[in-house]
Amino acid sequence: MKIETRAVHAGRHIDPATGAVTQPIYLSTTFERSPAGEYPLGYSYSRDNNPNRRALEECLADLEGGKEALAFSSGLAVATAVVQGLQPGDHILAPDDVYWGFRKVVGGVFERWPVEASYVDMTDLDAVRAAVRTNTRLIWVETPSNPLMKITDLEAIAKLARAAGPHVMTVCDSTFATPVLQRPLELGIDLVAHSTTKYIGGHSDVIGGALITLYPNYLFERARQSQKYGGSVPSPFDCWLTLRGLDTFPYRVRAQSENGMQVARFLQAHPAVETVHYPGVPEHPGHAIAARQMSAFGGMLSFQVRGGRDTAMGVVARCKLFIRATSLGGGHSLVEHRASMEGPDSKTPQNLIRLSIGLEHVDDLTEDLGQALEACNA
Repeated sequence: MKIETRAVHAGRHIDPATGAVTQPIYLSTTFERSPAGEYPLGYSYSRDNNPNRRALEECLADLEGGKEALAFSSGLAVATAVVQGLQPGDHILAPDDVYWGFRKVVGGVFERWPVEASYVDMTDLDAVRAAVRTNTRLIWVETPSNPLMKITDLEAIAKLARAAGPHVMTVCDSTFATPVLQRPLELGIDLVAHSTTKYIGGHSDVIGGALITLYPNYLFERARQSQKYGGSVPSPFDCWLTLRGLDTFPYRVRAQSENGMQVARFLQAHPAVETVHYPGVPEHPGHAIAARQMSAFGGMLSFQVRGGRDTAMGVVARCKLFIRATSLGGGHSLVEHRASMEGPDSKTPQNLIRLSIGLEHVDDLTEDLGQALEACNA
């Protein structure tokens, strides 16, 4: 079946008690044992498992083409579970422009673990190959990256990891791309991570994360332990909301991708814009790879204005339709000065503005950006 059909049907079942087409929300924390002390229906305690979480996990595994999925309370909970699955002294290889929260997990939460980490330009395969060590156990990939929209060749990274040995696992954070646009498991990546808060939930109303695997492996099983015994599980209502958002998921992502392309072209032509970071435009250095491994280019982009921090902050402040907020993937278009959100140690250029393109009419979006940029030419 096509992904549009699977997004509506995977993981869902007609409620046998009532015939309800939409699954009820199972708020019960505990489930009845049989007289023999067993759990014949497969549920014992909602931290261990829950019907709403099982339905969401089945759907996400199906959409990614994976064997199994784990739903977490947030995207950062996924990163935490994966890193926690490593041994002290293990080495992580990650992109130099990786999501700032991942750096906080590795360098903050696990600072006393400790694990070692190297951050390299993953668009440079020679640099990645040179950075692999004998104790490397995890290659964490993020493509497109946040916020510079760099593109990593997933198939090449997967081959590189396999050449380094069976102990090297690859995880792709595919939050910006989603399974509608990109299929990391089909390209040889071992596990896929998502912040389901973003495009998968799609309505800016529920926090969540997911980890999907193609085959049984130690890192996924350790993440399962972290989910179960660390308690980093989403609530039944969170799972229900996320699954509800998946009904329209493929159509939302494609519409946002179409809008994103048109906004990128508009910004490229604007005299106040220095650089546009969007893999859909031919001028992007990763365009050829993105065109090969993505079916479309998503609704996320960033651009740098001609000027510095104050100029960029001024553009953000003058936006009227774009909402000044940090997140992405919902129906509303969002704008932010990324460096100020990341804090004083941010590596993001001070003149960079990040956009999450929503579902509004693209003419209204470009008109709003045009008037916000107008003062730059004054």
